Amino acid sequence: MRIFSFSQPLNFMRLKWPAIVLSSLLILGSLFSFATKGINWGLDFTGGTVIEVGFAQPANLPAVRQTLTAAGYGDAVVQLFGTSRDVLIRIPLRTDVDQSALGDSVIKALNAAEAEPVTMRRIEFVGPSVGEELKEDGGLAMLVALIGILLYVTMRFEWRLSVGAVAALFHDVTLTMGLFSVLQLEFDLTVLAAILALIGYSINDTIVVFDRIRESFRKLRDTSVDDTINDAITATLNRTVITSLTTVLVLVVLFYMGGALIHGFATALLFGIAIGTYSSVYVASAIAEILGISREDMLPPPPVEKEGENTDALL
Repeated sequence: MRIFSFSQPLNFMRLKWPAIVLSSLLILGSLFSFATKGINWGLDFTGGTVIEVGFAQPANLPAVRQTLTAAGYGDAVVQLFGTSRDVLIRIPLRTDVDQSALGDSVIKALNAAEAEPVTMRRIEFVGPSVGEELKEDGGLAMLVALIGILLYVTMRFEWRLSVGAVAALFHDVTLTMGLFSVLQLEFDLTVLAAILALIGYSINDTIVVFDRIRESFRKLRDTSVDDTINDAITATLNRTVITSLTTVLVLVVLFYMGGALIHGFATALLFGIAIGTYSSVYVASAIAEILGISREDMLPPPPVEKEGENTDALL
């Protein structure tokens, strides 16, 4: 299946320096947002209480928020959970309230304001120490993934390509987390799972491009490095676009119909896939070219001549 058909390779590397400058500015902007706004960590990381309640009739969320504010829970996050009768209430960690009695207090306040009884479906409490441990484990998981990918690409290809691949992954993760920081979207465990999935998706796309770059270096002996990389990226463009589009179609459905719990997951992957597709071309490949990747680096080593081989031929 082909969406594009080109008579000659597109000159992607012509824009490598503007792309590097743009990516650098976006990364600096993300880091600035981290320093000023920080990350809006979810209850999975900060600790708190999650209460799922069921209403007899479709819930009026503004009225529920007003009821909880009047009961002293103005910092509660209220959202629908699956259906219009199921509501998820997230209350940040509070030291002035007994966590074991928090659920009963919330249900009592809601029942006092509703004509029909409100039932509690489940209640979960995450302590501050558990949330801090999850935050550290999540960061360690991303670090281990990046180191493992660096070693893998170095062994399979060449160190310049491995630096480009890890730089592209750092670029994708930083910008995706920067989006959540700028918009102050909640960063919970589902978003962390999306970040880890994005690392795998992005490196897979980058490896496909690198494979074709290696093949092009061995096939095109009389072309420049820029032309060889352009040929490789153009050859994989159809595959990249088709893969990204099919993944985006699924994520769009999840974004609009998957419910509030996976909204952040879909948001992170939708943005990350767009950034990852761009970085495979204009970050990973461009950095490898800037570092001086050459045809000699990608050619297989010459065969070792066996001792006495020339003597046997003369005889």
